[in-house]
Amino acid sequence: MLRTATLSCYRTLVQKNPALIRHWERTGQAKIALKATSEKQLMELEANAKAKNLCARVVKDGETRTILAIGPAPVELVNAVTGKLRLL
Repeated sequence: MLRTATLSCYRTLVQKNPALIRHWERTGQAKIALKATSEKQLMELEANAKAKNLCARVVKDGETRTILAIGPAPVELVNAVTGKLRLL
């Protein structure tokens, strides 16, 4: 599921912001897994990311939202959304 969420953001940004994708590819393609405490928090994070014009995609396992991918994006923008989360 993580791959699905990541690829969804990647495919979107290849079309909308290819320069950002090229930069991300040249700088190591960072992917960091963080833990949300609930599905509600996951949805709040998605809304916050989208409000900051970040690519954010949720993947469901059945009816439960389990994965949220954000970015690629500048670290400071992603951290503004996810900075309080713990590493998974």
